[in-house]
Amino acid sequence: MTQVVPEKPLRVVVWSTGTIGRHAIAGIDAHPDLELVGVWVSNPDKHGRDAGELAGLGRELGVPASTDREELMALAPDAVVHAAMTDDRPFEAIEDLLWMLEQGVDVVSSGPVLLQWPAEILPPDMIERIAEAGRRGDASLYVNGIDPGFANDVLPLVLSSLSQRIDLVRVSEIADYSTYYQPVVMGDLFGFGRPMEEVGMLWQPGILSMAWGSVVRQIAAGLDVTLDEPLTEEVDRRAAEVDTPSVSGDIAAGTMGAVRFRVVGKVDGVERVVLEHVTRTAPDQVPEWPTPPEDDGCYRVEILGEPVLKLDLTHHGEHGDHNVSGMITTAQRLVNSLPAVCAAAPGLVTALDLPLVTGRGLVAR
Repeated sequence: MTQVVPEKPLRVVVWSTGTIGRHAIAGIDAHPDLELVGVWVSNPDKHGRDAGELAGLGRELGVPASTDREELMALAPDAVVHAAMTDDRPFEAIEDLLWMLEQGVDVVSSGPVLLQWPAEILPPDMIERIAEAGRRGDASLYVNGIDPGFANDVLPLVLSSLSQRIDLVRVSEIADYSTYYQPVVMGDLFGFGRPMEEVGMLWQPGILSMAWGSVVRQIAAGLDVTLDEPLTEEVDRRAAEVDTPSVSGDIAAGTMGAVRFRVVGKVDGVERVVLEHVTRTAPDQVPEWPTPPEDDGCYRVEILGEPVLKLDLTHHGEHGDHNVSGMITTAQRLVNSLPAVCAAAPGLVTALDLPLVTGRGLVAR
């Protein structure tokens, strides 16, 4: 399928101006097929402030932020880039997304990540609610990013086209999170800096399969594989050996400092698709675990079979580290997908439904 090019620029609202939303504003401003018409903010202190200021662009865009969602819908946008925090409120966030679809607005969103491929995760009636909201509004919803997202849905499936036989697909994030500013995620969800006996939300039974099981199931679907259910979850948490600085809150020696987890899809008891994360808060922690080709992080795809394939994707921000560019890549996967999502059939859209998405129009001039 060829790339989708809209006849005229799509009118877009950015929902939230945090770690992803601010980059989405910059991405839309740079894209020839998109026009920023509105920005939603939850903080009343940001109401009325210019989007360019909130995005740190150093110039105004002439688009004031608003806390009034009805006011933003009255702008008749073609699409919303939903970048609000959803990790700690997934089902409330789904209600927000349903409301947007019912307004007749296409949506690309960084979460809840379980919507990347919700089969076997959400109950059928909830999946049907999303489909029905899309039909009523003639609107589509695409949830993606870099992980869960491009690094472990499109990338491994494209790489698999080089295979003659596939025994195992393993997708990994291997990263130092010390410069990742998300205190809720780092503390409440992962448990970094918390006593080892205090188990973070992510490590409760079933949560990993809800958060990253979509990745495993989507790869399996793309390879026409039926997995055993339930998926297998494995977690290895380690204490920091020394006091460790972190932008989301320093980590004292003896508190949780690193974690390695796997979500495993098996066929007849044999591992076939694996999602793995190796998350450190200092690059020298637990040296026996997998390490990136560079000091800070990578996304890795490994396909065992004939031939054996391995691909490391690294990234760095022009003026920041891999955690900054991780937010940029998440935002840009959504921003650059907007023309294809707006042209897609109503309802929930996955990476398997979209044509080729590129950075068309973004080469520096």
